[in-house]
Amino acid sequence: MSPVPHRSRVIGAAVSLIGVVVDAVIPPRCLGCGAVVEAAGVLCAGCWSRVTFIAPPLCAACGLPFPFDPGAGFLCADCVRQRPPFARARAALVYDDGSRDMILAFKHADRTDAAPAFAAWMRRAGADLVADAEVVVPVPLHWTRLFRRRYNQAALLAHAIGRSSGIPVAPDALVRRRRTPSQGTQSREGRFRNVAGAFTVPERRRIQVEGRRVLLIDDVLTVGATAVACTRALTRAGAGAVDVLTLARVVRG
Repeated sequence: MSPVPHRSRVIGAAVSLIGVVVDAVIPPRCLGCGAVVEAAGVLCAGCWSRVTFIAPPLCAACGLPFPFDPGAGFLCADCVRQRPPFARARAALVYDDGSRDMILAFKHADRTDAAPAFAAWMRRAGADLVADAEVVVPVPLHWTRLFRRRYNQAALLAHAIGRSSGIPVAPDALVRRRRTPSQGTQSREGRFRNVAGAFTVPERRRIQVEGRRVLLIDDVLTVGATAVACTRALTRAGAGAVDVLTLARVVRG
């Protein structure tokens, strides 16, 4: 009999034991408030009750949730006025008081351990987009901001989605060629002006997106300015279509 199955069982048991020891020494913490929870990558009951997951019915283009079902293929008012250049956008969560601190901790406070759980939520919310995707591309940071922050949260999500779905990830297909001011202080029009022309696909990276359906990954969709600018750069480089999947999105009443 081959010793390989026996070795596999031994390795599996060792990994499980290590997990038990680690959880005993460093117990898993809620992704939201940091309270001790039963498993890594989950929310405590209190945080779970405050988070709003996005589900159909949605705008067929931008993924804005509707309060009632208007029928298949229906567009929100903004998309009727001007359909975005990307094909579809979807998000897992509403960006509000229930999710904001958790997302900001992931983005700015080294809570990179949250990436696998967030990616799983995103895959569920954007199942159709993931099923159609041929390559996953994260929204890039400017190199100076990446140097200061040490990681790109969109890239962490992109890699987690790629690993769990088997879709190739092209982390450097897009580059941010100029450092833009923070979008947080900008008006809607200012956000679009701020990132217009800020992204490009380097010539040597065009082969990664040419003729392919790209799944663009970011953390939060606010007015869609970054998604639009990235989509235009990808389509100029020959991408067949671009879908956008984010962890959260702003929903204005």
